[in-house]
Amino acid sequence: MAKKSSIEKNNRRMKLVKKFAARRERLKAVASDMSLDVVARFEANVKLAQLPRNSSPVRVRNRCEVTGRPRAFYGKMRMSRIAVRDLGSQGLIPGLTKSSW
Repeated sequence: MAKKSSIEKNNRRMKLVKKFAARRERLKAVASDMSLDVVARFEANVKLAQLPRNSSPVRVRNRCEVTGRPRAFYGKMRMSRIAVRDLGSQGLIPGLTKSSW
């Protein structure tokens, strides 16, 4: 189980990403539009830099929904390999069977 503080920090980052997503998209579109003048693009870059760092989607870490583990994350199931194995062995994941030979 991961530390609760790191899980909560990641949850706060997710909230900030959702809150600033539209503003960030608009500013990025203006900053990368080469048909605009240099001053407008520079101002968009400055405003983009003034947004909180944690509002950037790159700073959000994929974590297991069950344990909070940040590594060995299966995106399709939103779980780590360990949680997938445990829940799969118990038969709690539909369509997943543990292979044996």
